[in-house]
Amino acid sequence: MAEKSPKRIALEASLADDPRDTFLRYGLAMQCLREGDTDEGRERLKALIADHPDDSVPAYQQLGQSFAETDELEHARYWLELGIEKARKIGDSHAAAEMQGLLDTLV
Repeated sequence: MAEKSPKRIALEASLADDPRDTFLRYGLAMQCLREGDTDEGRERLKALIADHPDDSVPAYQQLGQSFAETDELEHARYWLELGIEKARKIGDSHAAAEMQGLLDTLV
Protein backbone atom coordinates (compact mmCIF):
# COMPACT_ATOMS: atom_id res chain seq x y z
CA MET A 1 0.00 0.00 0.00
CA ALA A 2 1.13 3.54 -0.73
CA GLU A 3 2.03 6.02 1.95
CA LYS A 4 -0.93 7.58 3.74
CA SER A 5 -1.99 10.99 2.52
CA PRO A 6 -1.88 14.04 4.80
CA LYS A 7 -5.68 14.13 4.69
CA ARG A 8 -5.93 10.55 5.90
CA ILE A 9 -3.40 11.20 8.67
CA ALA A 10 -5.43 14.24 9.78
CA LEU A 11 -8.67 12.24 9.77
CA GLU A 12 -7.05 9.47 11.81
CA ALA A 13 -5.77 12.02 14.33
CA SER A 14 -9.18 13.67 14.64
CA LEU A 15 -10.84 10.31 15.05
CA ALA A 16 -8.38 9.36 17.78
CA ASP A 17 -9.64 12.42 19.70
CA ASP A 18 -13.29 11.48 19.17
CA PRO A 19 -13.62 7.82 18.09
CA ARG A 20 -17.42 7.89 18.16
CA ASP A 21 -17.77 10.73 15.64
CA THR A 22 -19.76 9.12 12.81
CA PHE A 23 -18.92 11.90 10.34
CA LEU A 24 -15.18 11.39 10.89
CA ARG A 25 -15.55 7.62 10.73
CA TYR A 26 -17.36 7.86 7.40
CA GLY A 27 -14.85 10.40 6.08
CA LEU A 28 -11.90 8.19 6.98
CA ALA A 29 -13.53 5.15 5.37
CA MET A 30 -14.09 7.13 2.19
CA GLN A 31 -10.52 8.42 2.22
CA CYS A 32 -9.26 4.85 2.52
CA LEU A 33 -11.33 3.87 -0.52
CA ARG A 34 -10.09 6.90 -2.49
CA GLU A 35 -6.50 5.93 -1.71
CA GLY A 36 -7.04 2.38 -2.90
CA ASP A 37 -7.04 0.84 0.57
CA THR A 38 -10.25 -0.98 -0.28
CA ASP A 39 -10.20 -3.57 2.49
CA GLU A 40 -9.63 -0.94 5.19
CA GLY A 41 -12.31 1.34 3.76
CA ARG A 42 -14.84 -1.46 3.57
CA GLU A 43 -14.09 -2.62 7.11
CA ARG A 44 -14.52 0.91 8.42
CA LEU A 45 -17.87 1.25 6.63
CA LYS A 46 -19.03 -2.11 7.99
CA ALA A 47 -18.03 -1.09 11.53
CA LEU A 48 -19.92 2.18 11.16
CA ILE A 49 -23.02 0.29 10.01
CA ALA A 50 -22.68 -2.20 12.87
CA ASP A 51 -22.60 0.65 15.38
CA HIS A 52 -25.29 2.81 13.69
CA PRO A 53 -27.35 0.60 11.33
CA ASP A 54 -30.20 3.05 10.84
CA ASP A 55 -28.09 6.20 10.67
CA SER A 56 -25.51 5.16 8.10
CA VAL A 57 -27.42 4.95 4.83
CA PRO A 58 -24.53 6.46 2.81
CA ALA A 59 -22.23 3.73 4.15
CA TYR A 60 -24.48 1.03 2.69
CA GLN A 61 -24.43 2.78 -0.66
CA GLN A 62 -20.64 3.17 -0.66
CA LEU A 63 -20.14 -0.47 0.28
CA GLY A 64 -22.42 -1.56 -2.53
CA GLN A 65 -20.62 0.69 -4.98
CA SER A 66 -17.21 -0.49 -3.80
CA PHE A 67 -18.11 -4.13 -4.32
CA ALA A 68 -19.71 -3.36 -7.69
CA GLU A 69 -16.48 -1.68 -8.83
CA THR A 70 -14.55 -4.88 -8.14
CA ASP A 71 -17.21 -7.10 -9.74
CA GLU A 72 -18.11 -8.70 -6.42
CA LEU A 73 -21.75 -8.51 -7.40
CA GLU A 74 -23.20 -10.76 -4.72
CA HIS A 75 -21.70 -8.53 -2.02
CA ALA A 76 -22.76 -5.40 -3.90
CA ARG A 77 -26.35 -6.60 -4.10
CA TYR A 78 -26.37 -7.55 -0.42
CA TRP A 79 -25.27 -4.10 0.78
CA LEU A 80 -27.46 -2.23 -1.68
CA GLU A 81 -30.57 -4.22 -0.79
CA LEU A 82 -29.91 -3.71 2.91
CA GLY A 83 -29.28 -0.02 2.30
CA ILE A 84 -32.50 0.38 0.34
CA GLU A 85 -34.40 -1.22 3.21
CA LYS A 86 -32.77 1.11 5.76
CA ALA A 87 -33.31 4.19 3.57
CA ARG A 88 -36.99 3.38 3.19
CA LYS A 89 -37.27 2.75 6.93
CA ILE A 90 -36.05 6.27 7.70
CA GLY A 91 -37.96 7.87 4.83
CA ASP A 92 -34.96 8.70 2.63
CA SER A 93 -36.54 8.00 -0.74
CA HIS A 94 -33.75 9.77 -2.61
CA ALA A 95 -31.05 7.47 -1.22
CA ALA A 96 -33.28 4.44 -1.77
CA ALA A 97 -33.79 5.44 -5.41
CA GLU A 98 -30.05 5.99 -5.97
CA MET A 99 -29.21 2.59 -4.56
CA GLN A 100 -32.01 0.96 -6.55
CA GLY A 101 -30.62 2.57 -9.69
CA LEU A 102 -27.19 1.10 -9.01
CA LEU A 103 -28.69 -2.26 -8.09
CA ASP A 104 -30.61 -2.32 -11.38
CA THR A 105 -27.34 -1.96 -13.33
CA LEU A 106 -25.79 -5.05 -11.78
CA VAL A 107 -26.05 -8.06 -14.06
